[in-house]
Amino acid sequence: MEQPTSEFKSKAGLKRIYNASSYAIQGLAAAWRTEHSFRQEVLVFALAVIFAFVLPVSGFQKLVLIGVVLLVLIVELINSAIEAVVDRISLERHPLSKNAKDFGGAAVGLTILLAAITWGTVLYSRFM
Repeated sequence: MEQPTSEFKSKAGLKRIYNASSYAIQGLAAAWRTEHSFRQEVLVFALAVIFAFVLPVSGFQKLVLIGVVLLVLIVELINSAIEAVVDRISLERHPLSKNAKDFGGAAVGLTILLAAITWGTVLYSRFM
């Protein structure tokens, strides 16, 4: 029996790559327009990239410093997607909807904590 497929997915080839890239850009643009926390985190990311390149640390450490802040953006996008799906299903308050949103927020919070610990460790090992 054949699996059902979405009419929105292209089958293969360059068109699939083009569509995937287009959807990714649309997703980033939508997050920028609608998510205040995403805009704040993009600003922090831009500053972190500049600061990481200026720091007198190894190339690998620069990569890690930039990577953990990029990870915050990735998890924020996933959290925003979860919130959008929950809101799409229903705007009424429900304990499971609250859990889904809280779990997403907790994931973002833990990722920010990871980024802070990573930056603190690299800076401490370099300057202390």
